[in-house]
Amino acid sequence: MSSNDVDSVNSMNDMYKYQRYIYDITRKYYLLGRDHLLDDLNPAVAETVLEIGCGTGRNLIMAARRYPHAKFYGFDISNKMLDTAHQSICRAGLSDKISLAQGDASQFDLHKLFGIAGVNRVFVSYALSMIPSWRKTLDASLAAVSSEGSLHVIDFGQQSSWPKIFRVMLFAWLGKFKVYPRSELKMELNIRAENIGFDFKYHQLYGGYADYVVLKHLG
Repeated sequence: MSSNDVDSVNSMNDMYKYQRYIYDITRKYYLLGRDHLLDDLNPAVAETVLEIGCGTGRNLIMAARRYPHAKFYGFDISNKMLDTAHQSICRAGLSDKISLAQGDASQFDLHKLFGIAGVNRVFVSYALSMIPSWRKTLDASLAAVSSEGSLHVIDFGQQSSWPKIFRVMLFAWLGKFKVYPRSELKMELNIRAENIGFDFKYHQLYGGYADYVVLKHLG
């Protein structure tokens, strides 16, 4: 692990050392649209689903309950968050359905992490706004999608229909936690879809509060 990787791990561990205990309770009030994404995944029997930046495991647990016929994988750079995720998954009785590993979202190898070549669904929920090398994460995420699979991304939008004061206050507050909504997210995903032959679908949710994008492999 490089010194930069160690710094990233330490930074995330410091941030979530205590936050992880109240993370799910507090985030449900402003990480809007996550359940909309989970509804959209809809994996077929025996298909595989990967969450990048899985945090406390909240999304993986909910998805595994909705789709008991699928297999789920998740990784995060913070081993503190992974400790919490492991505990939550065990309590939910889903250890046989969900596999976890520690990894860097901007450069990961599924074979090294889980012994697999690719997955049918990849999703990234409110993580790109926290990842400095988020464009590399997009590339790595798309590379992990198997034939006819799909990538699902949801994150903070630009609050286009909200009062300006709300946007200013929200962005200032998010910045305190090193969260930076990506204004180029739609454009970057659209460019990649055109370049590699993926179908591109974009939705603004809650008046632009969240951006939701789905890229589907055309085979």
